[in-house]
This record gives sequence, C-alpha cells and structure tokens, in this order.
Amino acid sequence: MNLSMKWLSDYVDINMPVRDFCHGMTMSGSKVEGYETEGEEISNVVVGKIISVEKHENSDHLLVCMVDVGKEAPLQIVTGAQNVKAGDVVPVALDGSTLPGGVKIKKGKLRGVESCGMLCSLGELGLTTHDFPYAVSDGIFILQEDCKIGQDIKSAIGLDDTSVEFEITSNRPDCMSVLGLAREAHATFNIPLKIKEPEFKGNSEDISSILSVEVENKQLCPRYIAGIVKNVKIGPSPRWMRERLRASGVRPINNFVDITNYVMLEYGHPMHAFDLRYVNGNKIVVRNAKDGEGITTLDGIERKLSPEMLVIADAEKPIAVAGVMGGEYSGIMDDTSVVVFESACFDGASVRLTAKKLGMRTDASSRFEKGLNPENALPAIKRAFELVEMLGAGEVVGTLIDRDFSDKTAKGVTFDPNWINSFLGTNIPAEEMKEYLSRLGFKVENGLAYAPSFRVDIECKADIAEEVARIYGYNNIPSTLVRGEAKAGLTPKQKYIRKLENTMLSLGFNEITTYSFISPKYFDKILLPVDSKLRNAVTITNPLGEDTSVMRTTVLPSMCEVLARNYSSRNLSAKLYEIGNEYIPAEGEELPFEPARLCLGMYGDGIDFYDLKGAVEEILEEMGIYDYDVSACTDGCAFDEFHAFHPGRRAVISKNGIAIGLMGELHPEVLENYDIGTRVYAAKLNVPEMMELSILEKVYRPLPKYPAVTRDLSVVCDDSMPVAELEKAIKSAAGKILEKVSLFDVYKGKQIADGKKSVSYSIVLRSHEGTLTDEQADSALKKILKALEALGAELRE
Repeated sequence: MNLSMKWLSDYVDINMPVRDFCHGMTMSGSKVEGYETEGEEISNVVVGKIISVEKHENSDHLLVCMVDVGKEAPLQIVTGAQNVKAGDVVPVALDGSTLPGGVKIKKGKLRGVESCGMLCSLGELGLTTHDFPYAVSDGIFILQEDCKIGQDIKSAIGLDDTSVEFEITSNRPDCMSVLGLAREAHATFNIPLKIKEPEFKGNSEDISSILSVEVENKQLCPRYIAGIVKNVKIGPSPRWMRERLRASGVRPINNFVDITNYVMLEYGHPMHAFDLRYVNGNKIVVRNAKDGEGITTLDGIERKLSPEMLVIADAEKPIAVAGVMGGEYSGIMDDTSVVVFESACFDGASVRLTAKKLGMRTDASSRFEKGLNPENALPAIKRAFELVEMLGAGEVVGTLIDRDFSDKTAKGVTFDPNWINSFLGTNIPAEEMKEYLSRLGFKVENGLAYAPSFRVDIECKADIAEEVARIYGYNNIPSTLVRGEAKAGLTPKQKYIRKLENTMLSLGFNEITTYSFISPKYFDKILLPVDSKLRNAVTITNPLGEDTSVMRTTVLPSMCEVLARNYSSRNLSAKLYEIGNEYIPAEGEELPFEPARLCLGMYGDGIDFYDLKGAVEEILEEMGIYDYDVSACTDGCAFDEFHAFHPGRRAVISKNGIAIGLMGELHPEVLENYDIGTRVYAAKLNVPEMMELSILEKVYRPLPKYPAVTRDLSVVCDDSMPVAELEKAIKSAAGKILEKVSLFDVYKGKQIADGKKSVSYSIVLRSHEGTLTDEQADSALKKILKALEALGAELRE
C-alpha cells in the first residue's frame, strides 16, 4: 500500500519529519517498507516564459528562444521542438540541473549558438499525458498551471508529494486504505482525526424505476449496493486527483475510472461501474455461474466459468466476475451516458478461489479475499457520488438500492486489565488501556471490548492485549526474567550429532544437505529389488513434480546425486557427508518413522576402499563404539541398499547383533546410472543404533609401569576368511594382557597356495601387575594360535 502524505493530511496533521512518521507507524504495527519523494531526481528546473522565438541561423530544425526565468536577464536556449511560441510558459532546466535517470544539463553550444539550458518535455520530467492530459507527448510541455515565473517546477506542477510504502498483513484489510492508515496515525501519535460522513445531493428520481437488483447467493454476497449516475460527462480528472493517484501508484485515466480507483484507495473498498446500455433488462442478478457459461473480461480474454464462481449478471448473461473483474462491455466508454455504480461485499474465500482458478489476480480481488467490512460499502458509494457531483461529471439519482444481509450482531471480547498486564508483563492502568482502545475505535462496556466493524481480526482477549501493547509501545514494555528455573542446553541427541559433525569435518569431509523428497526413479538407479521394503515410500499429496513426489526411505540416492553433480562439474575429488532423516512408513501410524542417518561418499585419485574403511573406523572409535564386527554383506543383509554396492567389496558393521552400518564400493551399474566414470565409495551409518551402543564417557588409564612384549604372527587361511574374524579370535584368546593388535600385511603369491592368503599381525602384550616373562608371552601366543586353528588358519612357516 502506497500512501500519499498530501492525501493523509486531509485527515490527520502530521507535523513531523517523514522519517519519524515512518518509525512511529512501524513501532505501532504498521510496518513501513520505505518512502520516496516525487521529483527527487529533479533539481534546478524552474518555470520560464518564452519571450521570443527565432530560427537558428545554422539549422533548419532548431529554434533559438529567449526565456524569462525570473532572473535579471533572460536566457538564450536552443530547442528542436516545434510546438513553442512567444508567450508560452514552459519548464526550463538551467545550467547544472539534473533530470530523472541521472541526466545532467550543462551550458553549451548547438551549431555554434550558445544554449544556457533546456526546455523540457513531459517525458524528460518523468511524466506522461495521463498526468497532464492537455500536454503533448512529443514536444515541449506547455504549462497551463497557475504558477509564477522562476518557481521551482516541482511545486508548480505538484510533483512534490511523498509516498510511503506500507507492508499490510492479511489480517488488516482496513489498513489498505488512506482512511485506515489515518486511523492508525491518529492512534499512534494521539493527534486529532478529521473524518466526515460523505454526502451527495442527488436528484428527485427513484432508482427502482430504472434498475432492479436481486441477490440469489446471500452467503457469498452479504451486501450489494447500486446507484446510478445520468448525463455522464467523460473527461480528465482534476489535477489534485491525478496527483494523489500518481503518488499512490495508480495511473489516471478519466474522471469516472479515476473516481472508482480514488474511492478504493481512500476507503479500501473496490467499486465497479457498469454502462447501463449493456445491462440487459436493466436488471442485476448476483448469482453463481451456470454450467457452460463464459465471459470475456475487460482484458479481452474469454474465460470459462464454473458453478462455484459468483458472478454479476443481467437478465441474460454474466457481465462481471464478482470481486475480480468486469466484463468486456461493462466498462465506461467515451459515449457512455448512464452509469451504474456497484459497491458490494463478497466472501473472501470465494473471491480468492475464483481468481486463482481463472488465473487473474486484480487489485479488487486482492482486497476482497482478505475479508472486507460490509458496513464500509455504503460510505464508499456515497463518497463516489460526492466526487461525481464535485467534479461535475454527471447527475446522481437521489436514491440507492441496498441489499444488506450482513450480520450486524455486536461481538464483544473480554476486557480484563489484570490479565492483560500479566500477559504483557506491564503495569498499565485500566483507564489508560481504555484510552488506547478508544483511539483505535473500540468501545469498552460491562467488561467487554467491542471492536469497530472494520476490525475483522479481533477474536480473543489476546488480540485486545496486542492492541494495548502496540499503542503503549513495545519498546516501553520492561524486560523481565522468565519465571521458574530456566535450563538451556543441547539435548543428548544434539550433542551426539554435533560430535559426529565435528568428527566428519576433522576427517576432511564436507557437509551437504539434500531434499527429503525424491523421485521414485531413484530406487531403480541404486538397483533396489522390485519387492524391496524401501520402495514403500510416503507419497506427497501435492508435490512440486515427479522428481520430488515421495519421501526418501534411504539417504544413499541423495548422496549419489550430489557426487554425480560434482563429477559432471569436473571436480576431481570429493569427500562428502550428510546427516539426514529417512522416512519409513510405520504400520498403523499416520506419520512415518524418521530415523537419522549418516551417509558418506567419496571418489578421486588415490582414494580406495581402505580410505573409506579408515574413516568409518575413526568415526566409530571417536563415538565410543568398540569391539564391533565387520562381515561380508550377502542376501539377508539388514540393509536393502546392499544391492547398490559391488558384490565383492561391501561389508556390514554390527555389534551385539545390532546392525550399525553398511560400507563399500558402489556397483558399476549404479555408477553408470549416475554417469560417474570413476570408482565411488560410500557408507551409511544408523545414528540411533550408534547412540545406543556408544560409550562416550572416557575412563582414565594411568601410564604403564611395566614394559610391553611385541610378537609378530603370520598365518595362512582361506582367501574368503575376513581378517576381522581372525582379529576377533586373537583378542578373545589373548585375554587381559593384550594391549594392541595391528594388521600389517596381507599377501597372496607364489609361496602361498591357490585360494589361500597370508595375514600378518603385530601383537602387543603388557601386564599392569608386573613385567611379562617369556613363558607368559609364549603361553598367550599358543592360545592365540589354537583359536586361529579353530578358524582354519595355520601358522605360516
């Protein structure tokens, strides 16, 4: 909403800088986006009078003018315009002046003749013929205004208004008007409000003899008022009206169109005017559209109507879409002689749905859809007729047709000063509260506060408290501590996630965040079986498109998409992670189960499976998960995504029978589906299961007092034997004196039989009770060998 400060001054006297006005209005709840003053880019342009005009001695199309600008001597100015003559009053840009668009005017010579400025056209002042209909668009602006020679052009032509832009929330449609903002200014600054009831004289005719109105759908149209103007005189509006419309961002057109726009801006109530010639049967019917009906709207587009849409019809056909736009032949034309004015109130939801379905949102629909006050319809049409008579634009028929079905029951809201003070944390006296509410148009009687009819947003006592607070001043409300014991901090889950994030960053991974909704085609790209439970995804009712139509049941496709995008962008390497939710439908539950998952993805030169394995091991150790099992992943794996991994290069991580994660190299077919031309390694870890198994409390261990014994052990086993199984057996057999076991070699070659491999470990033994003897170390080693033999591993000779 753009507010003209000149227009506002009709109703309240704002004797303060516009900046202070904007600040005060914002603090009281009417947020100001900004303000601008017309003609800010124009400087040193004045009114001048042409004394003489002569032809340029060196040009056939240039004229040399002597112009009086109110100085000691006239100025010589060269112009190419041919519409000037001696005696004309024109805008003159003097030497050093500026014009819209950053244009600067300097003294100079044109074809050898000195020119001390420039005569200005409308366009050069940022105006059009809509602003000054008597002017020409392709020549110098010949002024017909009452002005003085030498006067600043901005004040001379009214190009000096300040326009303030307000952001009006949807619950305050009353503030989408000059009157509404004037009321807010009155309440905010406690200054007198000057609003008078509009009046028109009218003739002695009865409108019922000319027009009839019938409202069939009273629910969607609670009030409809019609009036008639005869002997219409179409012409330009007066300058003061054009100025105010221009400052409000509305282009002046002609007196009747401008009157309807003027009233809409002033009262916040849209109006429409019909040419009575095109109202068949001189009858207006407010009804729902019929099946198969259509209408060509004012913009020349033919639109198909449906039965739920409300229309304004004559005896035969629709002539307007209620609250949205009029029909092609319902507008005012140059030869119009009788006009029907409509001031109505339509159901906001109905107007919004109709406008959306027809694909047309107008100024009128944007106001109606917020819910307008039926009581405002009568003052609005009275104001329109007052302006018609003021402008001499026609003869107003003395009576109106008013079909009023609106609910006029006064609805009070509890007024409890003690509760308000408790709610706000203030100590405002009850009488002071009543005074604030009185400024806003409320009446307080018998413990109830009655809102004015234009305040459609007041529903409960919290709304009353808000009204008191914004006039009292939010900045005047004292700061108070929260009652009770306030404990702020991270939850255990938040702490765990933060530790996980820090660990990933320390490992050199970059975090990504992806959408939770994906395409069903993603399941095919990661080779999920047709009968996989992960294909049972939550379907979004109103998706943005097929690519975002289901909630993901696995985070792996999201990671693959980002890795593919990095690869296609020629990023030579990438190490990424995401902590995101999966959405698993829960049987018998309306909402899905949303477990958190950690997903890793990496590729690049020098990156292999062991880099991924090392990262996963570091994560588990940092998160306090020890003695876990790593095993090959085959059919029956706890993770359905295992199909996305290379059959011989994938593993599942578990502890105490609980599956923690899946890791490995992605399947070549998956890489082909994502157009990735290099090996990619990925892992998925279940965060809730990790939290359950984590031991985050660190236990102090003193430095060892006794030396360690180190023994190297090489065994030969089946090639299919996981080294983790061997390591698990070593730890179990060695007992408490085992301090560390490290794999340092896996060998396959000529000295090893086919189908076998050599695995070498470094074993560190230490006792905290005394120095280990060779016998104790050898005994532990024998136990280890015996345990390994049970797995089919033999000591390598």
